[in-house]
Amino acid sequence: MKYKTILITGGAGFIGSNLAVSFKNRYRGLEVIALDNLKRRGSEMNLARLKENGVDFIHGDIRNPEDLTLNKKIGLVIECSAEPSVLAGYGTNPKYIINTNLLGTVNCLELARVNKADVIFLSTSRVYPYEAINNIKAQEKATRFDWENKKGISESFTTSGAKTLYGATKLASELLLEEYAASYGIKAVINRCGVVAGPWQFGKVDQGIFTYWLLGHYFKKELKYIGFGGKGKQVRDLLHVSDLFNLIDKQANQMDKVNGKIYNVGGGRFANLSLRELSALCAKITGNSIKIGNENNTRPGDI
Repeated sequence: MKYKTILITGGAGFIGSNLAVSFKNRYRGLEVIALDNLKRRGSEMNLARLKENGVDFIHGDIRNPEDLTLNKKIGLVIECSAEPSVLAGYGTNPKYIINTNLLGTVNCLELARVNKADVIFLSTSRVYPYEAINNIKAQEKATRFDWENKKGISESFTTSGAKTLYGATKLASELLLEEYAASYGIKAVINRCGVVAGPWQFGKVDQGIFTYWLLGHYFKKELKYIGFGGKGKQVRDLLHVSDLFNLIDKQANQMDKVNGKIYNVGGGRFANLSLRELSALCAKITGNSIKIGNENNTRPGDI
């Protein structure tokens, strides 16, 4: 590892904390700093784990440039901070998601510029517009919708069209990162992540669906299939957070090779589940059979 100090924003969140602990355990001499505003409930539970593993924690907010004045040389910024909900801003004030996912990115890029640091940016598969995705021809099978296109979506898929405020702010951040790289010589790579799951995830209905579904079965909470006929046949890819770490570790060790690249990162056609298939799996794991309701109406921006 050529870097001496790594800053991970959103470092007390699910992905950020797992990356921080994994980097520290793999490279004992590496200084790993996790910065987080602790807004998301549950993230405070990661603080003891970060400390136990030798990760330095800073309670800060990327929306505040002053919080990113760290008075030390940063070699690599891994930008994990985000308002990750695809429903954020619908019917409410969008200020928080824009200030965090877009203006916060600008502040992180400024930190990278001043430090001449490299950047690994965690974006999202939701930069692709939902109408274009939903127009892909699919077959309805017993437990899932299955695309006729067996290759899935590549990085060349259109980004033109509405994609949720979450997706839009992430795509805008990608464009700014590309400009910073061109203007200031910053080395950068963009990872458009699908659904990531694993330990220490606090799943919610609008983010972390696999964990949320398993917890619903374990604690015998009522769940609901929402949209697309209420059948639970919509499919999500699934990537374990440790596999994401292994990818980012490889990228960090060969930035010259991946500099300027954009990658779709997820389970793809190899690891995925429909909600209906997930329900059967959760029932088998927990031994609990629970009531699952149905809602035919599709939520805005859903795929």
